[in-house]
Amino acid sequence: MLTAVQYLGSVGVGVTSPQVFRANDGNVYVVKLQNNPMGAKVLVNEYIACWFGKRMELCFPPGDMLEIDQQVLQKNKRMRAAGIRCRTHFASQYIHSNRYVTRNNLYKAVNKTAMAGVMLFDHMFHNIDRTKNRKNLLAHVKDSVHMLYAIDNSHLFVRGRWNVGTLEKLVTKIAVNQRRVYGWLLTYFLIAKDFAPFAARVKEITKEDLVQLVESIPQEWLPKVEEREALLAFMISRCEMVDAIVLRLCQSIPDINRRTHLY
Repeated sequence: MLTAVQYLGSVGVGVTSPQVFRANDGNVYVVKLQNNPMGAKVLVNEYIACWFGKRMELCFPPGDMLEIDQQVLQKNKRMRAAGIRCRTHFASQYIHSNRYVTRNNLYKAVNKTAMAGVMLFDHMFHNIDRTKNRKNLLAHVKDSVHMLYAIDNSHLFVRGRWNVGTLEKLVTKIAVNQRRVYGWLLTYFLIAKDFAPFAARVKEITKEDLVQLVESIPQEWLPKVEEREALLAFMISRCEMVDAIVLRLCQSIPDINRRTHLY
């Protein structure tokens, strides 16, 4: 659990009105607040993504739960006026020196194959916002080296504001997203074997792991028992469908015999 020790301002974009804080570990974080305009389920989505990101070894920024120090609130009238409280929020580490991913810089990235894992995760959880919003894929540039990062997991389950009925409708659906960057990756860079290690990591996740994941979600974020049960059932089913999801993604690769990446 992180603690916010300094308020640095608003990100300025995003439907969840994310804010920027420095935490007690010295790093800067983009924070989704519990009282954000889209509701607390956004934090649940981010928390799930963070958990799967670690298990699947995805190129997501490090994230964690965060509490805001009372002294930080007392020093900032704007935060108090916005109704921000010392509750549990969610923080993702800020990626410095970044650019949005475009056709012109995608080919320069040294970790393009890592995007196979991000694509698999997004298709498991119906996150179409990764490509709909071009600001959710970043190219971090350091010493002329381009490294891809996937950020902002607010819109899992298509729109983020999910319920039991939403999950039941989505649980068996597989719809391949070939918009923008994902289309470029499938057409020019990724091959079937790139998805294999990420699928293998999903298969290592047990039902007990997912039960513990759901139980660790703060009660204030997800108070309804029936929604917790539906979320658990959804994740169990989607993990079991991982091979089918990978197959559908690979069927969208136009040249199945492509042996090398066009780097």
